Amino acid sequence: MDYKDKILRLKKEKNAITLAHFYQIPEIQDIADFIGDSLGLAQKASEVNADMIVFAGVHFMAETAKMLNPNIPVILPDLDAGCSLADSCPIDEFKEFKKKYPDHMVISYINTTAAIKTETDIVCTSGNAVQIVESLPKDQKIIFAPDKNLGGYINRVTGRNMVLWDGTCEVHDILSTEAIFKMKEENPDAKLIAHPECNAPVLELADFIGSTTAMLKFTQSDDSKKYIVATETGIIHQMQKNSPDKEFLVVPSDETCSCNDCPYMKLNTMEKLYLALLNEKPSISLEAEIIEKARKPIQRMLDISKELKLI
Repeated sequence: MDYKDKILRLKKEKNAITLAHFYQIPEIQDIADFIGDSLGLAQKASEVNADMIVFAGVHFMAETAKMLNPNIPVILPDLDAGCSLADSCPIDEFKEFKKKYPDHMVISYINTTAAIKTETDIVCTSGNAVQIVESLPKDQKIIFAPDKNLGGYINRVTGRNMVLWDGTCEVHDILSTEAIFKMKEENPDAKLIAHPECNAPVLELADFIGSTTAMLKFTQSDDSKKYIVATETGIIHQMQKNSPDKEFLVVPSDETCSCNDCPYMKLNTMEKLYLALLNEKPSISLEAEIIEKARKPIQRMLDISKELKLI
């Protein structure tokens, strides 16, 4: 079945907008109204003028869109599209963790559940985390959750000593220096670009560290012709489209393939996207109290990002 034409027709009929993350399959990226990383998607979700949002991403992203648009349906093609990083920070355990640091502000990565966001002062993304932390006084005590790799990177860059929750993204944390050394040996003319969710030894080898969007922009402006990419495979589609004369090699997750796919992101398919639009489900449902509490740190992130001209 040709899902593309059917999806485009339904979007028009229902005045729906499709938001997609860079880690989605290429077919979904190509039919989305907007494609971006978590920061870009949050900003776009805050500006939506439509009767329905279909979010081609994972659960926490659709939750964020719902918080910013409580009065319209937000549809996620597959409710099982979760996030290992969000799952690594259960709300009950985090509340107990917070009690140990009563004088600390909480900055949580957007890759968290709505419940964690209700316990947060400011949300951040990999695209603005460093700048948000640096916008606070140097003596401000901070808990950073849930990604210890991103938090450790921020501590090293800013000289802070944030308390870190012990969580990681399985897609990025699994990448090894052994695989990278082998790739660099085979491709001495390639630059290594890495997402800050990668572990510290990988980041120490990188020629450039940045969010998904930052990496994409770097490959467009940089003069190198070959890149070793330490993040999820989906971004390669946009990199190749924007720089067709360049070569992109993904750091593999293991020895059996040359890919590094997020199993949750790849649960969304063109068929599921079509059925979600057709049936207007499955939809994201959040209690009004949670929406009110969790939206505040998201809005604070957006406000700071605008002040700093990051969006």
